[in-house]
Amino acid sequence: MDGAGWQQRVAMFAAALWWGSLTAIGFIAVPTLFARLATPAQAGSTAAVLFTVQSWVSLACGVLLLFASRSRDGDAGLGWARGALGFVLAGVLMALLSEFAVAPHIVARDNLRLWHSVGSAMYLVQWICAGVTLWKVGSLRSAGLS
Repeated sequence: MDGAGWQQRVAMFAAALWWGSLTAIGFIAVPTLFARLATPAQAGSTAAVLFTVQSWVSLACGVLLLFASRSRDGDAGLGWARGALGFVLAGVLMALLSEFAVAPHIVARDNLRLWHSVGSAMYLVQWICAGVTLWKVGSLRSAGLS
């Protein structure tokens, strides 16, 4: 397998894991917690742990995508995935800001409605960024860059 083939596989794996984990946590697991646990406080504290784990998964996937974006000679590899690099950077920024700027306000219950709305919007932006990245990385095979 040549360098570009390896890079494309790593990029595809990282993009799929990133988008899939965001989808599973944000749209399946957390709503299920609020529907099934006895109190919103229990669901909220468990959701906070899941969102923290998700932030680190997002960061790891972003780093893998950044590594995959470089060729051996230091130039941009894979073209880079038809413009996906900006979406990777924006998505990772959303994950970091959510974890270190928004989450502390939510945990402290400081203007909870505002910070929950901001955090939800940032999660949605991150999910869109991961989805666009997955779409663009996935389109490499059909473009003959595999």
